[in-house]
Amino acid sequence: MIELRPFDSLGGANHGWLNAKHHFAFASYYDPKRMNHGSLRVWNDDEIAPNSGFPPHPHANMEIITYVREGAITHQDSLGNKGRTEAGDVQVMSAGSGIRHAEYNLEPVTTRIFQIWIEPTQKGGQPCWGAKPFPKGDRSGKFVTLASGIKGDADALPIRADARVVAATVKAGGSVSYALGAGRNGYLVPATGAIEVNGVRANARDGVAISDESNVTITALADSELVLVDAA
Repeated sequence: MIELRPFDSLGGANHGWLNAKHHFAFASYYDPKRMNHGSLRVWNDDEIAPNSGFPPHPHANMEIITYVREGAITHQDSLGNKGRTEAGDVQVMSAGSGIRHAEYNLEPVTTRIFQIWIEPTQKGGQPCWGAKPFPKGDRSGKFVTLASGIKGDADALPIRADARVVAATVKAGGSVSYALGAGRNGYLVPATGAIEVNGVRANARDGVAISDESNVTITALADSELVLVDAA
């Protein structure tokens, strides 16, 4: 089954410094039909104004993946970690038993990110943070695993969840496939471009919820940048 969630149908809030769209129920946006997709709990499409950001705040028992689409995000946390993650790259924070962090856009331009939350397989544990570059050229015409808790995904940033986050860039007319498997939940968002997913059209920043599809074929109708979560 493939359910299209057009960008215009998403929840959201514009706080001035932050213009956020929510694929799932989040903060003041509540939709009982969009609470989660398997262990995928949050997918926020955030635009953060220059020289602003999220001040220190706590998290626990959540895997938080930040995919930077434009600009850069600067991370600080209560463990002493600091880092700047720029467009095309990814950072992961395992909140574990509890952590405080801040995320700032210290750039002179708007930063655009996907913030993805996945429920961990077990609660607690030592919190941690990491980031890694993933050059777009390396994922041209194929999916590359960015973050994963699935055995064998050795080159990805580790998360403590039965899930993986993959990405690809596809030229117009090209296609990529992903074997989702029985009982898995896929959620796909084209960061840019326009695509067909097993024949269903989706435009940039639309959400595509996928279930009971053993194989997913994505055809690019325009040059497209894809991000997909495969979750239990």
